[in-house]
Order: sequence, then C-alpha cells, then structure tokens
Amino acid sequence: MSRAPQNLLVPFRRDKKRDFASGTGAELLASKVRQVLLTEGATPFSTGELPWRTSFGAGLSRLRHQRNDAVLAELARVYIRDALLRWLPGVQLVHLEAKQDGEVLILHLHVREHQAEIVVAIPARM
Repeated sequence: MSRAPQNLLVPFRRDKKRDFASGTGAELLASKVRQVLLTEGATPFSTGELPWRTSFGAGLSRLRHQRNDAVLAELARVYIRDALLRWLPGVQLVHLEAKQDGEVLILHLHVREHQAEIVVAIPARM
C-alpha cells in the first residue's frame, strides 16, 4: 500500500512540535495550488517574486486595475491553467468559475490530484 505524499505546508507555520507544519492529501494540495497562484512570476512588467526562480507563479497581478468583465475572467482562467500545467503538472483543473463582486474578481478552482480533490477560492482585487 502506497503512502500519500507528505510535504511542508505554505505559508510556513509551526506545528505543535515546534517544527514546520507538514500535510498530506487535500491540505497539501490546497497549499501547493495557493503557492503557485499567489506567487508573482516574471512578466514583461516585473522580475518575479522569487530571486532563485523568477518565472515561478501565475502572474495574476497583471489583472489588477483592469476592467472587471468577461475578458478579465477568461484571462484569469488562462493564466491559472497555464501556471498549473507548468508548475503542478500532476494537478488536474476540473473547473474554474470566476465571479464578479463589484471590483473584486473571485476565482473558484476545483482541482484534483490523485485521490485529493479541493475547491479553492482566490479573491483578486481589481
């Protein structure tokens, strides 16, 4: 019987044993997806957030200060799809829904990896 992969959760936090918290299954999947989507990768307008891997991330900040319409939602979908394919190739994007709430675009992602399946909400202030 194979064990579920275990790894550090991000953002880093301490567990009850005074060590960095680690997780498996849905908790680890949510952590990995948030890490990719909320990290600013290199774009034509920025150098990237991580000096050791500047291209890592989804570049969702490029969507800020844009008109909150169907085109923006489609751009978000493409950025997310491409980032997950590149940085988390084992993760399957099952469904992505973009809801507009005033000036906030809320992205609901349904993703799956092995037996873990989660829905993650990412608010993006435009």
